[in-house]
Amino acid sequence: MSSVPAAIRDAYDPERFRADGHRLIDALADQLTRWHARDGVVLPWRDPQAAREAWRDLGAGELVHDLVRVARASTALANPRCMGHQVAPPVPAGVLAETVSALLNNGMAVAEMGPAGVPIELAVIDWMCAKLGMPAGAGGVMTSGGSLGNLTALLAMRQAHAGFDVWRAGAHAGPPLAVIVSEEAHYSVARTLRIMGWGDGGAIAAPIDAKHRLTGDAVERALAGARDEDRRVIGIVTAAGSTATGAYDPLDELADVAARHRLWLHVDAAHGGGAALSPAHRAKLRGIDRADSVVWDAHKLLMMPALVTAVIFKREAHAYEAFAQQASYLFAGSHPDETWWDLGQRSLECTKRMMAIELWATLRAHGEAWFGEVVDRQYALAQELAAKLEAAPDFELAIAPESNIVCYRHRPVGVVDLDAHNRALRMRLVEDGRFYIVGTQLANGYHLRSTLMNPLTESRDFDDLLEHLRQIDRSCRS
Repeated sequence: MSSVPAAIRDAYDPERFRADGHRLIDALADQLTRWHARDGVVLPWRDPQAAREAWRDLGAGELVHDLVRVARASTALANPRCMGHQVAPPVPAGVLAETVSALLNNGMAVAEMGPAGVPIELAVIDWMCAKLGMPAGAGGVMTSGGSLGNLTALLAMRQAHAGFDVWRAGAHAGPPLAVIVSEEAHYSVARTLRIMGWGDGGAIAAPIDAKHRLTGDAVERALAGARDEDRRVIGIVTAAGSTATGAYDPLDELADVAARHRLWLHVDAAHGGGAALSPAHRAKLRGIDRADSVVWDAHKLLMMPALVTAVIFKREAHAYEAFAQQASYLFAGSHPDETWWDLGQRSLECTKRMMAIELWATLRAHGEAWFGEVVDRQYALAQELAAKLEAAPDFELAIAPESNIVCYRHRPVGVVDLDAHNRALRMRLVEDGRFYIVGTQLANGYHLRSTLMNPLTESRDFDDLLEHLRQIDRSCRS
């Protein structure tokens, strides 16, 4: 007779898992059908304090019922009228693969802990390097999100270009360092530089052009200013699909500047890297193969469950320099080249989940061309929404979209304070819940922002969105 307590045996019972799993998948598939049919709200808004109180009960419950209740109370990314943040409604193949990853729970720091997951991750990284046109010898690692990806890449940049050993001597053992960034760079870049101890001066902001891009001329001017301030610039941080507007910086032009001044070129392609899979749009990434490092989120245009981020280096050896220290119980004091299969040497994470399995499984299930179709669909949807906004006399398009991000604002006759009007309009839309969009602050004011992440969105959804915004405005005025 087993000595394992009955409650523990019951929790791990495969037949219970089978029965609960069937019920849960059936319930979620039914919910997915309702979301696709635009049945119900996108965002079931509740006052944050009321929501906090509502979920405090940690007493006994029924597993499947509770999980379905969570699904119904959450933002429905699968609803085609969800046009908010840059997070994908994950493709079901990736969801099922993540279920396997969660059940296995293999850490990826050492190959013996992830005998399938580690080679799968290395295969996916090699595939992504090839899609970006990286030269032989490129490589990298998967990590949990673009913010951690940017930190990983810029730590490698610092170790390679600082001119002194930061790991041993400290961040202030040499001159103050800096990178040139766009004035619309993602906040994670400034946060990373502060974590690295560079302070406010670590990010030297260069102005963007009329298309919201960082240009070579702007970088050259910023470099001249940095010399006047006695800052040693060691890199340029560029964007391929910026967070604010989805703009693509001219990477070839910026690579020329980086080569001329012997600077590290980092491309934050967290959002826009997926264009590499689209024959129609991959030219937007021209020059990315010359970057020293690239961050690419698969949970954006590649439709994976979050978080799945690739940090790619033109020279794979740089992947080891971001975290140049040893953990003897893991790596036995060996040189990284001797144990290249132990991914903990390339990442801040030790118990790193099997995050590449989702992309690997989806590639095998649907094929590489499927991803290109999704990117083309999303970018075409952005053009369609932009055309409707330009044709509407009471809306204003901020900039012609380069990707699947559209920025605009409502400007009805008689409204003077457009910022206040559009902020209030968005908040009322959120509270209503039938659509979900976000906002962004551009140089000329606050704008509404729609990111078209759902390839099931259709033209009628845009017509309904614009009319819904008008109805909200009218109801507030009446």
